[in-house]
Amino acid sequence: MIPIDSVTSDEYPNQTTNPSHSHENRPDKPEEACGVFGIYAPGEDVAKLTYFGLYALQHRGQESAGIATFEGTTVHLHKDMGLVSQVFNESVLQELPGDIGVGHTRYSTTGSSRKVNAQPAVLDTRLGKVALAHNGNLVNTVQLREELLQSNCNLVTTTDSEMIAFAIAEAVNAGADWLDGAIQAFHRCQGAFSLVIGTPVGMMGVRDHNGIRPLVIGTLPSNPVRYVLSSETCGLDIIGAEYLRDVEPGEVVWITEEGLASYHWSQQPQRKLCIFEMIYFARPDSQMHNESLYSYRMRLGRQLAAESFVEADIVFGVPDSGIPAAIGFSQASGIAYGEGLIKNRYVGRTFIQPTQTMRESGIKMKLNPLKDVLAGKRVIIVDDSIVRGTTSRKLVKALRDAGAAEVHMRISSPPVTHPCFYGIDTDSQDQLIAATKSVEEIAKQLEVDTLAYLSWDGMLEATGEDKNSFCSACFTGNYPVTIPEQVKRSKLILEKARV
Repeated sequence: MIPIDSVTSDEYPNQTTNPSHSHENRPDKPEEACGVFGIYAPGEDVAKLTYFGLYALQHRGQESAGIATFEGTTVHLHKDMGLVSQVFNESVLQELPGDIGVGHTRYSTTGSSRKVNAQPAVLDTRLGKVALAHNGNLVNTVQLREELLQSNCNLVTTTDSEMIAFAIAEAVNAGADWLDGAIQAFHRCQGAFSLVIGTPVGMMGVRDHNGIRPLVIGTLPSNPVRYVLSSETCGLDIIGAEYLRDVEPGEVVWITEEGLASYHWSQQPQRKLCIFEMIYFARPDSQMHNESLYSYRMRLGRQLAAESFVEADIVFGVPDSGIPAAIGFSQASGIAYGEGLIKNRYVGRTFIQPTQTMRESGIKMKLNPLKDVLAGKRVIIVDDSIVRGTTSRKLVKALRDAGAAEVHMRISSPPVTHPCFYGIDTDSQDQLIAATKSVEEIAKQLEVDTLAYLSWDGMLEATGEDKNSFCSACFTGNYPVTIPEQVKRSKLILEKARV
């Protein structure tokens, strides 16, 4: 464990960027930024409960993990590179006593993949230490960083999350209390931020005024009621907490010994939940809009079948994210559902480069075709998205090598034509295959017999919610939060995308 007072900025000077970030190794999917978790539960083993909450949120980030606990005014912190189960064990968790726990599991989008950038970010203030875990991405980082440096803030990482913590500390040190200081800081932040913030006297849960990234509140079955914050409801389920409600866009909840209080720090909230949370990022057993995302994704598949039916013998999904939509497609089309690909569920992340021969052979390290199922069959393969097309092309080749007579690809979302600036790691626009090629050109490059995407209207119609309450900028280029030109130029390379 790293005692908080011993964490220094030069502790990890020789860490290099994660080799899995190379273009060759990166999955052909958008990747989520982080998962956050918090618990206020005096008398409970908050470190262990936070551990299990992060374990359930592991899909949101696999690069680093951290937990900070508050034992009165003392903060205990442990964070490191790796999966939650690699960073923590029983002996480490025993060294994290306290009544409040703040946890984070990270995939880096702002700030390189180095141990010093792992969260929670912990800072000193005149009222004691503050620990902050952040999911999302600010778009005004250049301006905010300059302001903080002019105020002589000693920034030691390259993350926007640390900047939010410093903005809170700056307001508190100027005389504000925890709540007012935090709200002052939120008004300086532009972009996406769902936050769990620990202090010696209480815990906050916060969402930006658009609510781009999710955050939910749960309760433990205790008397008095104790509260839990989590990026998704699956983080509540694993510890036996009951879902209470979402933190609303533009809301901060302040949890203390007196209970939960709600404040609307933004007077103009406008809900714009990231639609990719529903399509792909969040776990299928997590609840949004009073149903599991598994149910929503099945509806996407049914809508996809209605829009792009094709005669075939079998339909199956790319494990695991394409399976619910494939089942829905099967139900609506009457085409038999089966398994054409088996996923190796026992292989973890590897930083060992495959041999050139292995790379050329496709993707069998993670997915292996069932030859006797596919031989001579007309197959429909359903996936949730295509970003660069590199993995999809290898997958199609593997299916043909296994004997598939026809390969029809169906995608349960529209073409991804624009990069995300709000906490999803997507390529610059010129690397997005749908930004530079038509559907027909993509089909030719992937070497499929037919290719069809779900329509934008169909995707939003399936939510059963107001279509204007989602951010779908990656499909349309309509960003709900204005992107500064300097930031925009880093990813928006093309003048106009082909949609």
